[in-house]
Amino acid sequence: MSKTKDKDIKTNAMRILERNNIPFEINTYECDEFIDGLSVAEQNGQDPEMSYKTLVTEGKSKNYYVFVIPIAEELDLKKAASAVGEKSVEMIHVKDINKITGYIRGGCTPLGMKKKYVTVIDSSAKNWDKIIISGGRIGSQIILSPYHLAEAAEADFREITKQREE
Repeated sequence: MSKTKDKDIKTNAMRILERNNIPFEINTYECDEFIDGLSVAEQNGQDPEMSYKTLVTEGKSKNYYVFVIPIAEELDLKKAASAVGEKSVEMIHVKDINKITGYIRGGCTPLGMKKKYVTVIDSSAKNWDKIIISGGRIGSQIILSPYHLAEAAEADFREITKQREE
C-alpha cells in the first residue's frame, strides 16, 4: 500500500484491513457527489464485472444484513433472505444509510460499519483474484482478494443476484 497521503484517505475499512494484516490496494478518483458504480468503473478504466457494491437490507426480524454484489447486477431479495435465514428482506431507504452504517450513499463498504451485521458476498466474486469495493468514502476504492474481504467481514459466499435474462 502506498504511504503517500495515507492520513488524507485512510478510512475505517482500510484500518480494519491493516489491523488484520490483509493486503489491499487503494484507488482514489475525483468525485464530489454520488455517481453510480458503472460510471465510476468507466471513469477509472476498470472492468465493471470485478467492481462490487454494498447493499444493506432489513429483514422481517428487524435485523440488518449486508450484501456485496457486482455493480451491474440486482440483488435477488428471495435468495438474499434465504442466505441469511429470513422470511424476507427489503432494501433500506437511502436516507437511512448513514444512520445504520455510518457511511453515505456511494461510500458504503462492508467493513467498519457502526455495528457488525451479517454479511454475504455474491459467489461470483470467487471468479476473480481481486475485486473492487468502496473504500468507505466517495472517491476511494479498496482492491483486494474476495477471500480476504470475506475473512475481514466474516462473510459467506452465496448466489444472491437475479439471473440475467439471456
